Amino acid sequence: MYQTDTYEGILAETVSLRGTNGDTINTYFARPLGPGPFAGIVLAHHMPGWDEWYKETTLHFARQGYAAICPNLYFRAGHGTPDDVAAKVRAVGGVPDDQAVGDLGAAGEFLRSLPNGNGKAAIFGTCSGGRHAYLTACRLPIFAAVIDCWGGRVVMQPDDLTPTQPVAPLDYTSQLNAPLLGLFGEQDTSPTPEQVARHEQELKKTGKTYEFHMYPDAGHGFFYQHRPMYRQAQAVDGWAKVFTFLEKHIKA
Repeated sequence: MYQTDTYEGILAETVSLRGTNGDTINTYFARPLGPGPFAGIVLAHHMPGWDEWYKETTLHFARQGYAAICPNLYFRAGHGTPDDVAAKVRAVGGVPDDQAVGDLGAAGEFLRSLPNGNGKAAIFGTCSGGRHAYLTACRLPIFAAVIDCWGGRVVMQPDDLTPTQPVAPLDYTSQLNAPLLGLFGEQDTSPTPEQVARHEQELKKTGKTYEFHMYPDAGHGFFYQHRPMYRQAQAVDGWAKVFTFLEKHIKA
């Protein structure tokens, strides 16, 4: 618990990381100063791109005592404003799932190997990042916890599949070996409450450890304080649940 005489210090910077196929990508890495040990968290950014909200959220986790890293999943599309780069990625159907999983997994291994880390890392994502977080946690057994905030296209119909998204993340559920926290809005259209229910059904069927929270009067992106979709009460409660979940599974 925070005390007013506690030393505080954070180092945040852009660093390079070897991602999928050994490609060099850039990441935003923020961590507390001090001996640690610090639990780690990987942030899978959303479709608007590697943007200011995700930089601020990386810092938010670091201020709470986590070594936090957010890889630029759109690095290979070139550089410019986050909106411009994200538009190029959307135009080609998004980043390939295998590529995103490889980049996020490399970030997780990086955190787990830190000399002042505690050897544990979680993965967090919102929107498409929630989908990527869940998919990565299912496919790579390196994460000790996963947080999916309104990740769409976890549940997919056969005609939803694409060359970049050839398998529905739901189909990998049996491989999930980490506890899952899911935060959703009743007014969302991707995922819909029906899709969230289908996801929950599969988690129960395969005996997974999870907790889902469906917020009334909230839609997609209710954490985003810079957008009209922001819902203050739901966001405050959601963030409290995020940090309680992490405290239990990777920080304690």
